[in-house]
Amino acid sequence: MKIINPTAFISSVYPAKMLIFISFFTALLGVTSYAGENKTTSKSSQKRLVEDEYSTDKKIITKGQILFENNCSACHNFLQKGIGPELSTVTTVVPSEWLKKFIQNAPEMISSGDARASMLFDEYKQVMPAFTTLPEADIKAIMSFINSKRKTETTASVSSHLGTPVSNPIPKKIEKSGLHLKLDYLTTAPPTAAKLPLARINKMLKLAGAKDRLFIVDLRGKLYEIIENQLVEFMDIAKEIPEFIHAPGLATGFGNFAFHPDFYRNGLFYTTHTEKGKAATPDFGYADSIKVTLQWVLREWKMENPNANSFSGKGRELMRVNMVSPIHGVQEITFNPLAKAGSADYGLLYIGVGDGGATENGFAFLCNDKTHVWSSVLRINPLGKNSKNGRYGIPASNPFVKVKGAVGEVYCRGFRNPNRIIWTPDGKMLITDIGQTQIEEINIGKPGADYGWPEREGTFVMNARGKMNLVYQLPKNEPPTKYTYPVAQYDHDEGNAISGGYVYSSNSIPSLKGKYVFGDIANGRIFYVENNQLRIGQQATIHELELMLDEKLITLRELTGHAKPDARLGEGLNGELYIFTKTDGKIYKVSACMVNE
Repeated sequence: MKIINPTAFISSVYPAKMLIFISFFTALLGVTSYAGENKTTSKSSQKRLVEDEYSTDKKIITKGQILFENNCSACHNFLQKGIGPELSTVTTVVPSEWLKKFIQNAPEMISSGDARASMLFDEYKQVMPAFTTLPEADIKAIMSFINSKRKTETTASVSSHLGTPVSNPIPKKIEKSGLHLKLDYLTTAPPTAAKLPLARINKMLKLAGAKDRLFIVDLRGKLYEIIENQLVEFMDIAKEIPEFIHAPGLATGFGNFAFHPDFYRNGLFYTTHTEKGKAATPDFGYADSIKVTLQWVLREWKMENPNANSFSGKGRELMRVNMVSPIHGVQEITFNPLAKAGSADYGLLYIGVGDGGATENGFAFLCNDKTHVWSSVLRINPLGKNSKNGRYGIPASNPFVKVKGAVGEVYCRGFRNPNRIIWTPDGKMLITDIGQTQIEEINIGKPGADYGWPEREGTFVMNARGKMNLVYQLPKNEPPTKYTYPVAQYDHDEGNAISGGYVYSSNSIPSLKGKYVFGDIANGRIFYVENNQLRIGQQATIHELELMLDEKLITLRELTGHAKPDARLGEGLNGELYIFTKTDGKIYKVSACMVNE
C-alpha cells in the first residue's frame, strides 16, 4: 500500500505555472503563524510590514501584475475565495519574509513542521511545489502587485439580510455501502508531460454504429482510440489548430469530443478546445473593459473515411466563446444517445458552458440570466444555418427561441460548471455541476429550467456580491417554480469536485445494475445513487463504493500515491465501468462488485 506524502503530493496536483500561489493564503488572513509561533499582527505592525517590505515602483508592480496574471489568476483574485483564496488582505497580516520562503520551498516548510504551512496543507490538500529556481526579483514583484491591491478596511457585509451562514450544509455523512468494486489494471496512457499529471485523460466515449469503438481524450491535445487495451493516437489537435493551447490547466486544452449519431454515414464529429484570449472575434463576448483570458472554440470535423484509424479530413469552426478566467469553460459536448432518427432531439448537440470564473471575479451579471451564454447548457443543430453567425442551427423547440433578448441556444441555465451530461436508460437527462466551496450537484435537466447559479449553490442561498464561500438557508417564501434544485448533492466535507459517471445497465455485474455511479475528482472517492431515486423535489441517498485491487481494499489516493488522484469514470463498449486517474494516467476496468467481508 502506497503512503501519501506531502512533498510528493505537492509536486503532483497542478502544472507549475498555476501553483505559484495556489492555496496558501487563506489561513494567512487575520492570524500569522510562522517559525512555530502564533500571534496576532497589530495595525501598527501591518502598516510597518507593508511600507517596509513591498515596492511601490510602478515598473515593478506592472511586472508583478503580468507575472500574476500569467501564473496565479487562474486560482486567485482579490474579491472571492475560488480555487484558491482571495488575496486582498494577505500582505497586511503576514510577514513578507515568510511569504517569500513559502513560495520558494513550500514542501520544505511543511516538512519542517511550520505551523501555518501545515495548516494550509491540511485545509486545501493541494499546495505548490518548490520554486527554488524562481528569481527572487520575480517573487518580490508579484508580492508587490498583490500588496498594491490590498484592502486596509473590511467592508460591511452585504449578506446580513440572508441571516446566519450555514456552518455545515449537509451534516449527515455519506455512508459506505458495504460493496466494493474489483479493479483490473487495463493500461497506462502515454505520458504527455514530464511532470504530474502525466496524462490529462479526461473523458471516455463509446462510438456506436457499424463498428463499436472506444475513445479517450487527453487535454493536452491527443484523442486516442482504445484498441486491444492500448491507446492508439487518432487525432492530435495541436497539428490541426496551431492556435491550440492547453495551459494553464484546470480543464483547458482539448476539452471534449462527440461523434454525430450518423458518423459512419457523414463522417462528422465535434471537439472543443482553448485558444488565447482575443485570438479571434467571439460569437459570445462581453464589454472590452472585462479581461478575456482565453476562448473556447467548438469545431466540426469531417473524416474522409469514417472507418479509418486516424483522422484525415477538414474542419470548420462553429462557435467561439470568451472566458474571464481559465476555469469552468466548455467542458462537455454530447448528443442524446436515446434519440432515434426522426425524433425532435436526434442530431442535436448539447454544450455545457460554465461561468468561466466570471462570478468570483466580480462579473456575476454575465451568468445570472438567459440573456447570456455563460452558466448554461446549450442545444444546437450543428447541421443547421439559422444562428447569428450562420454556422449552425438553433432548434425551434428550444425554450427561449421566442423570448426577446434571450440567447436562443440556451436549453437550461444556472450552473457554475456543468461538466458532464448523460441520459439514464429511463430517459432522464443528468447534469453534474462542480460547486464553489460548499456543494457538488447532480441535476435532472429540463428545458427552460433555472438551477440557480450564481444565486444558489445546491439547495442553499449564495450571495455573489458577498462572500461566496458562505451559504444560507433558502427563504421560506420562495416561489416553488423559481429554481430547480439538485436531486442529489454532497458538501465539501465529502469531496471538492464531482466527477460525472453513468447508470450501469449491463448484466455483467448485477449488483451494480440501475445505479448511477460517479465520483469525486479531488479525493478519488467513488459513489452511487439508485437511478429510481432520482426525482425532482427530493434528495437521493448517496452511498460510497470501496475499491479492491489484488485482493486488497485500497483507495485511489493510495493507488496513485497522491492526495489528488484526479479521478474520472467512463463507460466501455459493452457497458463496462472504467475508472482512470489523470495524475498517473492509469486506467482500470471494474470486473466485479462484491459485498465486503
